[in-house]
Formats: sequence, C-alpha cells, structure tokens
Amino acid sequence: MKTLAPIALFVYSRPKETEELIKSLKNNRLAKDSSLFIFSDAPKHEGHTELVSQTRQFIKTITGFKSVEIFESPVNKGLARSVIDGVTQIIDEYGKVIVLEDDDLLSTDFLEYLNEALDVYEADKSIWSVTAYAPPIDISPDYKHDVYLSYRGCSWGWCTWKDRWHKHNWDLSDYKKFIKNTLEKKRFQKGGNDLLKMLELQYLKKLDSWAIRSCYSQFKHGMYTVYPIRSKIQNIGFGETSTHCTSSGTKYKSDLSEKKVIFTENLELNEKILQEFKQYYDLDIIGRIGYFLKRNNLDGYLKWAVKYLRK
Repeated sequence: MKTLAPIALFVYSRPKETEELIKSLKNNRLAKDSSLFIFSDAPKHEGHTELVSQTRQFIKTITGFKSVEIFESPVNKGLARSVIDGVTQIIDEYGKVIVLEDDDLLSTDFLEYLNEALDVYEADKSIWSVTAYAPPIDISPDYKHDVYLSYRGCSWGWCTWKDRWHKHNWDLSDYKKFIKNTLEKKRFQKGGNDLLKMLELQYLKKLDSWAIRSCYSQFKHGMYTVYPIRSKIQNIGFGETSTHCTSSGTKYKSDLSEKKVIFTENLELNEKILQEFKQYYDLDIIGRIGYFLKRNNLDGYLKWAVKYLRK
C-alpha cells in the first residue's frame, strides 16, 4: 500500500453522532497511521449554537490518529461550501483524500478498503471516485466480483484524487443547454431519476448540495464510481438531528461487512446491477411529493408530509 490518504471529516451540530463516528474510525486498523483533518462549520442560527459548541468541545479531545488538525469556521458556510473548500484544501496538498461526514458509522476495515481502492484505480481515468457504501440492492450470486461500477457517486464515505476533483463544474454553467437536450437528460437519469430533480433544485437555488453538482460533473465527463457489494459504512444521520434529510433512512440501511474486498481492475458495467441501482434511487411517491414541495417553496410542509405518509 502506498502512502495513506488523509481523512477529511466535516462536522456541524451532532455531537453524539460525531462521537459514534470517531469511535468506529478509531477502531480501524489504519487509524493510528492516518492524518485526520476536521472541518467544523459555525451555527446557521442561534438554535444550533449549543450543539455546535458541544461538537467543537468533543473534537478537541480526539486522539488515536497520526495527527489531528481542526479548522473551525467563524461563519456558517453550509455543508456544500464546507466540503468543496475543505476537500480542495486537503487534496491540493496531498493529491488524494478520504471524506467523511458526522453521521457515518464504519467497519473496522473501512480505511484499508478505501486506501487500497485509491492505489488500484489511480491510473484508471474512467474512475471518478470510490465509495464505501453499498445500497441494499439485489445482486445475482452469478456476479463474481466484490465491487461494481455505477454512473453516480455517493457522499457517504468516499475517496478520490486531485485530477478528478478539479474536473468539477460547481457553477453549472452549461445547465441551460443541458436541460433542453432530451437525450442528455435521459442519460443523466441512468443513475436514478432523482438526479435530474435535485439538479433542477440546485440550479434554482432551492437546494445547496455539493453532491448533485459532483454527480452532474461526473456524468459530463462520462466517468464511474466504484461501489462495494457489501457495505463498509452506515449512515446514522436520518431523523430528528438531520439538517438536510427528511426521511427515516430505513431504505438506505445496509449491514456493515468486515469481509475483505478483492478489487477487480478494468471493471465493466453490469446491466442487471445498473437496472437494480436505478430502480433503487428512482423517486417514490414520498420523494416526488418532497420535490414538489421544495420546488414550489412549500418547505415548511415537507417534514410534516413525510412523517404523515410514513405512518
């Protein structure tokens, strides 16, 4: 294994989840040899001040890594700006990065998995990123690999390289041309029809997401993300403490696996897996209602509607 990738962790107002994440990260066999960089955003409003303060108090106590460096923003950037700025800062210095947010729970070989992936796929310029998350989709036992390719990236526990990161078009400068192209829109939705809706909301400034802009840039460059068959990460950020999500998260839960992943070079797209993957991410009725409410400035009803429909 080459030099270990630095870890960029983004935290906000969830001290309990952050502590759970750090505990699982420290249980990784490569933790003590890894450098950890923590980016803490300032409170968006007064109601978050105490939780942000508690989170910042906790991260100052973190040990167990090769080094720990903390960056506390004096103003609220929001998750999108925080991630874009923080990843750029670290990746420009180190050439690669592993990225985590404060609502992740990890397997003990999470760092081994992503560090090895960075080595295996570095020279494969068709690979945009590698994620540790495995959505719970049906994969045929006839599929003989431990990883597969998808058209979209994932914001839960992932890694990438400097040359890929700097391919992003964060300002969506070609959106107006793209949205008039029916064929292009159809191709973009191969990773799930939620992508087009989120991109529209981002363009209309009704969503502030680095991830959908990343997926769009990935699509424009015709590149892929590597997913594991068995998940090395769980997201524990759904529910009352979630800043951006309104669902319960049940749909997205995957069991953590400690089984070693054998990477396959020169992976080919698997149409059966891609079909299952797309169906998994296509909007259900709750997702369509959520889009409609946000699109029409009815955000105040969004959480209420989701809770009601899920009863």
